[in-house]
Amino acid sequence: MRNGTYGNGTEVGGIDIYGHRVDVSEAVGVTYKLCIKACGGDQVAFDWVIFSQQFGVWLLPWLALVSQLPFGANNKLDNLDSVLLTVGSPTLAAYSLALTVLNGRWIAQRFAEYTYPNVRNAIRILSSLQQSPLKIETRDGLLASLVVLPQNDEWWSELVEWINYTHTWSISAATSIGWVVVAYIFTLTESFIGSIKPSGRGVGSLWLWLLPIVIGWLQISPKCDSTRLSSAVDRANKIAYFATDEGDIVPAKHAKTEARAIKLTITEVDYLRRDEKCTAPIYNYARFLPWVQAVEQVSTAFKAASERYHGHEPVDPSKKWEELEGDELHANNRVGNKTQIEEYCVPYTWRRRSRWGPKIVSRMFVASVLALMLQWGTAGAAIMDVWFTPTKGE
Repeated sequence: MRNGTYGNGTEVGGIDIYGHRVDVSEAVGVTYKLCIKACGGDQVAFDWVIFSQQFGVWLLPWLALVSQLPFGANNKLDNLDSVLLTVGSPTLAAYSLALTVLNGRWIAQRFAEYTYPNVRNAIRILSSLQQSPLKIETRDGLLASLVVLPQNDEWWSELVEWINYTHTWSISAATSIGWVVVAYIFTLTESFIGSIKPSGRGVGSLWLWLLPIVIGWLQISPKCDSTRLSSAVDRANKIAYFATDEGDIVPAKHAKTEARAIKLTITEVDYLRRDEKCTAPIYNYARFLPWVQAVEQVSTAFKAASERYHGHEPVDPSKKWEELEGDELHANNRVGNKTQIEEYCVPYTWRRRSRWGPKIVSRMFVASVLALMLQWGTAGAAIMDVWFTPTKGE
């Protein structure tokens, strides 16, 4: 048009960015009528060379970044499902990530007021098991024995060590993230050059949500290897102890029942809770309420034991409180029969627990807002970029 093929002046069909007729020498676009006349109305044949170049420059770096997402589900198909769910629903991925962070802060604040052995280990264990279907058993004094008995101190410390593995920063992760950042910088740079060829800025903005998701999970380092987690909990439960009605301390491995105070139900078949049992972190949304209820059960036991510790009450009321130097708790103050241990883990002022758990609405609201902000802050920017970018001519 500018070389005079279709004439000159304002009557040819040249327009500015606002749609006003301008001289062809100043035009940044053309009318639809002139576009059909000059270029035709037929579809353009698919060009593999152009597609492959644009795919490699715009989309391939982001798809490669997906490999850095944490997996660890029961089988490869579940891992594939988690990838497709993440790519297909960035809001859900960001929601689960935000919930995990908020839950970690909440549990630390929840247990901060308790003063009893193994409180810190309990925080680390319960926080690390957010990616697992957690079940707490309070019957027969199992949870109370785990919290109170000094013989179970090893259970807490060993389980912390056995689940203390990380899926965090590595050379491959840093390389993938660096590749994406460089590719996006090149995309932005090319978009300002003024070429009529598409720069891919919209596509880059559309996938920009993946960067904070991957970096967030790498920072949190979720414990999501189902095989390793199950093995660690089963191994710890073999060294657990529980109290009997006669006051004996019996190893759990000699018990007649398979019930344990803390266990994972990964292998239990329940199709209604399939998402809950999948240890991929994106499914943390499905474990949120059951996990909060499990934490509350453990929290109640530690709260009661801490209150009685501050009141210098031994587990066995017939015994005298024994002091140790410093803040350490004498082991003799922590032994008794099953009934005494169960009563020791009942708070002075019993308040019926909420059906769902404390402060869950606020955490769900904050996580939802953050997830929607991430989703539409990137996808919305891509839509606006494509919508308001004018076609530039030569």
